[in-house]
Amino acid sequence: MSLPPAPSSDRSDAPTAALARPLRQLALQFAAVLAVLSLAWPYYGFRGEELPWPQTAFAIGAIALLLATLSCQPWWWRILHAIFAPLAWRVAQLQVDPGWFLLAFMLLLLVYRGALSGQIPLYFSSRQTVHALAALTREYHDLRFIDLGAGIGSIVQPLAAARADAFFAAVENAPATWLVGRVRTLATANCTWQWGDFWQADLAAYNVVYAFLSPTPMAALWEKVGREMRPGSIFISNSFAVPGVAAAHEIDVDDHRHTRLYCYRV
Repeated sequence: MSLPPAPSSDRSDAPTAALARPLRQLALQFAAVLAVLSLAWPYYGFRGEELPWPQTAFAIGAIALLLATLSCQPWWWRILHAIFAPLAWRVAQLQVDPGWFLLAFMLLLLVYRGALSGQIPLYFSSRQTVHALAALTREYHDLRFIDLGAGIGSIVQPLAAARADAFFAAVENAPATWLVGRVRTLATANCTWQWGDFWQADLAAYNVVYAFLSPTPMAALWEKVGREMRPGSIFISNSFAVPGVAAAHEIDVDDHRHTRLYCYRV
């Protein structure tokens, strides 16, 4: 399958666009708060009554859910918008020291940085997926494989251990998962574990590119593949197809997640 020409628009600003997405979610939540309070405060103020915060929090959650649905947000964002205000009110009743919230935020950031900056949650690939990729890449005698958003190395570490004749690379930007993957691959001489943004990785050096991300970045990543990967290379996406592009073939993995690998020949 030939790769269609990439659109003329420059996708080099994809990381910047990804960073803007959380700001849109904050704006949506703020809009819900503003909508509810602009009605509730005058109403209860005119009646001389105290604002009922439990009901107000749930009203904010309902409006946030409505706005998230109308703006076609992914399902996990809709849930977060619906529960954020009620949870914030409930936690406020516990009178927890704010330092604990800061610590919890920092720990989550260490592990789930991709979800915050690019709507890319942390997924773990199954052992069955490793076996499927090993079979798929067995024909490559000069295998140069890179995993974009490699998590803790659940793909590249076992593949590199089994294929001493091949070269593997992994890119991860969440500090905690990067550290775990770095430790796991220390003894694997044919695996390079990189810290950084996969948008900045040069794909021209690899003949197999693997990604397990989310629906959000797939269109932009496909354009990057088209610009950088060489003819005859293969791009493999776990679970998330490239929108509007038919895969050369698909592989159904027999695991609990019913994983499907979408394989695109460049």
